[in-house]
Amino acid sequence: MIGKRKILNNFKTCMKYLFNKLIIGIISYLPRRVILLFAKRYVAGENSDHALKVVSTLNRKGFHVTLDILGEHTKNIKAAREIRKEYQALIHQIDHHRLKCNISVKPSHLGSDISNECIENNMIKLIHTAKEKENFVRLDMEDSSQTDSTIQLYNTCKEHYKGIGIVYQAYLYRTEPDLKSHQVTTDLNFRLCKGIYKESEDIAIQGRANINNNFLKLLRYAFEHNIYVGIATHDLFLIKETYKLIKELEIKNDQFEFQVLYGVPMSGWLETHLKNKYKVRIYVPFGKKWYDYSIRRLKENPDIAGHILRNLLKNR
Repeated sequence: MIGKRKILNNFKTCMKYLFNKLIIGIISYLPRRVILLFAKRYVAGENSDHALKVVSTLNRKGFHVTLDILGEHTKNIKAAREIRKEYQALIHQIDHHRLKCNISVKPSHLGSDISNECIENNMIKLIHTAKEKENFVRLDMEDSSQTDSTIQLYNTCKEHYKGIGIVYQAYLYRTEPDLKSHQVTTDLNFRLCKGIYKESEDIAIQGRANINNNFLKLLRYAFEHNIYVGIATHDLFLIKETYKLIKELEIKNDQFEFQVLYGVPMSGWLETHLKNKYKVRIYVPFGKKWYDYSIRRLKENPDIAGHILRNLLKNR
């Protein structure tokens, strides 16, 4: 009986794997209306009004939020300037509505591909607005070709305003020395994530277990050196190991926060964090570039795409 059950479970697992492979293969060909059904789960609408309503709802449930305007690799100065103005307006709206919310920006979205002058000018103006409203700006980390310039930009911005943070990716070999290069007295606040860009094995750690080990090593360093860290992961193994570290090192609740993407199922862990009086911040993207972002999320989570397609077929 046990043998038959095991065979059946293996068959179901195999069929699910094949179905997910099929979904990944056809995602790019799905109609936009189908992608929109999925996007509603992961994207807070196309404009700031939609996004701020989501923020308000999440705040009432006890969550903090980071807002991100979708987009990257802006090609001209005028467009980069307009995006910066959108972020500045967003900071004013957050302040007006007294929301527990900050912003996260990609350097390439604000002009890093255009010139150093363009990105620095936009970032300095943006953080001046953040300083005026006593808000916080997170500088996102993109692929490894931009790591040096992003760290340099962070250091430049830090000279103007302390309320700015950066992101470090656990799968890069260089992250440990990069992290240790910061002086503790600089009030470092960083988000620690695994990293999503495909990088060569020369510069990036390969394999989930190895990346997880480095993630925990970097997290331990942050804890032991009183560095504020946003623990950004959906990996339940890492979350459980983080709990062990918090207990082992007797880490205070104001030294870290857990961070997750909006809409990603967390098997009850978000509620567990709140019960433990741990801060939870949800990364909420929005904007007109929802389609490309949603395609990426779908490929990472084919189970969701399959669920949507099955529902569509049932309703035909």
